[in-house]
Amino acid sequence: MALKQGYMPPRVLMLGWGFPPNVSGGLDTAVGELFVQFDDRDDVEIELVLPSEYAPEGRPNIEGVPTGEGGVRDRINRLAGEFVDRAAEADVVHTHDWFGYGPGSRAQGTHDVEWVTTLHSLSSDRNRNPPDREVETEQRIVDRADHLVSVSELVKRTVRREYGGDSTVIYNGFSTVEPTGRDLKAELGIDGKMLFFIGRHTHQKGIDHLLYAIERLPRDDVTLVVGGTGHLTDQLERFVSLLGIEDAVEFVGYVPEPELGGYYASADLFVSPSLSEPFGITIVESLSVGTRVVACESGAAEVLPDDCIVEVEPDSKSIAAGIQTGLTAEGPVEFEKRTWETVADEHVEFYERILAEDGE
Repeated sequence: MALKQGYMPPRVLMLGWGFPPNVSGGLDTAVGELFVQFDDRDDVEIELVLPSEYAPEGRPNIEGVPTGEGGVRDRINRLAGEFVDRAAEADVVHTHDWFGYGPGSRAQGTHDVEWVTTLHSLSSDRNRNPPDREVETEQRIVDRADHLVSVSELVKRTVRREYGGDSTVIYNGFSTVEPTGRDLKAELGIDGKMLFFIGRHTHQKGIDHLLYAIERLPRDDVTLVVGGTGHLTDQLERFVSLLGIEDAVEFVGYVPEPELGGYYASADLFVSPSLSEPFGITIVESLSVGTRVVACESGAAEVLPDDCIVEVEPDSKSIAAGIQTGLTAEGPVEFEKRTWETVADEHVEFYERILAEDGE
């Protein structure tokens, strides 16, 4: 990449929690993909600070800091000192979600840096009754950070409604999976249509609505394959028994990332009944192997053609109708992939803009 004479690349110090494949949640995937893109460019300098427990070993420009035992807040606070020290050489410190408040605000108060926070989801997205402490921390971030980034217009609207803050939207890139060649339908003994869900078993994911929807569908036509685990797994399994749909639901537990492509590709539909899906990494993973999606409102839908997703409301009647519509849809799923290179381009442009505004 040819740089203009005299150009000084923005020096960015980023804080993350995990790094794929050690930790592969949506936020961790986004941080990992951005780091890989930034690390290979000449127009930005990147250093990433992580808990050493989740950091890749021997990777240049990644600093792992031991954080010990305890909750996320306590562990992040233990690396805050190292983060603030390293911020002395940065132009921008870039944190993510509520856990970056302590290190980000300390770096902002100690050095002449711009503090950027990306909001991938809010506490109200993750919890039916958001913890007061997380809500208070998110309000502090909105009030104090120099710049906010949201991963979708959906998140941007929520930030404005709940906290009165304005943010810039930079969408995530599209993650992909590779088909494995496995025929999961045959392996699981499914004769009819296969529906697939993968995600944490929490209230946010709306799995109970999906199970009610299965009860509404002709029993011999579909089988729902439920991947993932969580604190609601036992309750959901009992719920299946109470509804009498054991023959139409298959719990397969944790699915390792290399095997995900086989499940998505074997399914006739992927169903995302989430009550809140700020972006929706599973949606674009499913589409990457050509499997159509039935989903409640999501950030990913904002950057996809309408016919890729059958959008439904988070209730069983709407989800059941959406599944029937999705199963009768014809033709290939076509869309333009949003690359992480494009995401990196937009971040570099954003850094350059805020630094130029700060220097005026």
